[in-house]
Amino acid sequence: MYDSQETVVLCGANSYEQKYYFNQDFSGLPEQIRQELQIMCVLFTEDVGGILTLEFLEDGTLILNVDHEESDYLFDEIGSELKIREIQREKVELMTALERYFRIVFLGEDAKEVLAAEREEEE
Repeated sequence: MYDSQETVVLCGANSYEQKYYFNQDFSGLPEQIRQELQIMCVLFTEDVGGILTLEFLEDGTLILNVDHEESDYLFDEIGSELKIREIQREKVELMTALERYFRIVFLGEDAKEVLAAEREEEE
């Protein structure tokens, strides 16, 4: 779905193996956030199938990446796209906070500068 730009996987769920993955590099996130991510990923794959991963691009942008096996004729591609849009709309605060966390903790950006840039974007 996305180009081969380097990414860092935050978490993901796989409907084929019925497994959830969480990158332990992010264990500093509050337990409530980790649980919300798990519920969101698992419900997504139970609803439409396939594999969902939440990944950070090199610039700190969080993407929701969906994949499925070619032989999976039950995968709901339209439902997948609709569900991604729904998550992006309903979880905008969570996604913004995760991007902020990644930029400050992993990319080493200054917290004040990150917050100032966000305020400028809102205006």
